[in-house]
Amino acid sequence: MPNILLVGNGAREHVMAETLIRSRHQPRIFSFMKANNPGIASLSAAVLLGLYSDLPAVVAFAQKNRIDFAVIGPEDPLSQGVVDALAQIGIPAVGPNKSLARLETSKAFTRNLVKKYNIPGNPRFEVFTRPDGIGAFLDELDGVVLKPDGLTGGKGVLVQGDHFETRQDALDLCARIIQDSGCVIVEEKFDGEEFSLQCLCDGKAVVGTPLVQDHKRRFDGDRGPNTGGMGSYSLPDHLMPFLKPSDIEEGIEITRQVAAALWKETGSPYKGVMYGGFIATKTGAKLLEYNARFGDPEAMNILPLLKTDFVDVCRHILDGTLETLKIEFDHKATVCKYVVPKGYGLPADHPDAASSRAKIAVGDVGTARLYYSSVDQKEDGLYLSSSRAIGIVGIANTLDAARIIADEGVRAVKGPVAYRSDIGTDALIRKRVDHMKRIRGY
Repeated sequence: MPNILLVGNGAREHVMAETLIRSRHQPRIFSFMKANNPGIASLSAAVLLGLYSDLPAVVAFAQKNRIDFAVIGPEDPLSQGVVDALAQIGIPAVGPNKSLARLETSKAFTRNLVKKYNIPGNPRFEVFTRPDGIGAFLDELDGVVLKPDGLTGGKGVLVQGDHFETRQDALDLCARIIQDSGCVIVEEKFDGEEFSLQCLCDGKAVVGTPLVQDHKRRFDGDRGPNTGGMGSYSLPDHLMPFLKPSDIEEGIEITRQVAAALWKETGSPYKGVMYGGFIATKTGAKLLEYNARFGDPEAMNILPLLKTDFVDVCRHILDGTLETLKIEFDHKATVCKYVVPKGYGLPADHPDAASSRAKIAVGDVGTARLYYSSVDQKEDGLYLSSSRAIGIVGIANTLDAARIIADEGVRAVKGPVAYRSDIGTDALIRKRVDHMKRIRGY
């Protein structure tokens, strides 16, 4: 009966806790959260609320509960050095140390790493800490993407044609990003379709999991502002209909090479999840970014399908023996839809902004899975925050059946809430298939 420390308080960590609890090893979960997630709390032997930057509190909680190993959910504690602090008291963690976590916490670090070790997949890019030279580089590119260097919660990437139009717009935005964060990455814009490839890594071996497609835009039809992710889907064959097998092979090979480069660069093996955001283009898979943890919502698509004992997976990651473990997933379709406050992603002066403080009620979600995210459990009920509230997941033999289950589940959440109705629909997938056919000329 291992004692496992789970760090994090979102829907991703809720599904991680659920998957750990299914283990034949009958683990006890001890959860360190910055806000009380009722789903995680219900699965935990003990809970401590605190800031992820409070490393002494995390360490003391781990020591008190005789933790065997930790599993880190979100990027914030990784960037704060939680893994390093636990390592100093002999507790290993599934999650990279602070230096390795730069894979996500510094976009400039990752772009330069891929360039230094001649790994394929990079766009043309330049990193600027001053406005000098930005205009000349913009003139060399047909379309551009602008990124701050650090963490932005999935909302910081600015794409020409979506978030701005002209060269002058780009220059103005670059100046603002440099002023705010000290650094801007200007990249070539790719034309293609994105996919999420979450890989397990023990430092040497890299094991791919079922492909997922996330939907960042707030409204149906991929309209509106970027969010942390409004939902996602996966298919029974674990592939995507708009991809070629070579796209996936290239994504996994890029990840293998990046894992090896990280070890060479830092002297430490990467133990955890390397979640690559890739885009399929006319010339193959290209790297958009890496995350140093499971995706949210993408974790809710794949972890319920995991047939291999999750505690065994974690131990093999920590022991560096992942290649000896057969990792299997059910061949089911999944659709995850986030229930959010009506005002989510909208300006603070929007009439729906007050929805972020409203009370909600959760009825019978049927056969759907429910994972709490940013909600506040009070004595008189459940309240929304300003962020995503509840992830609802449908699982079935077909995508259409999974979507129907998810839709029934989201309708059971009552209050000033919203969700995207088009995730997992044939029309949205067909749009992506047709787009790739046009790009690739078949």
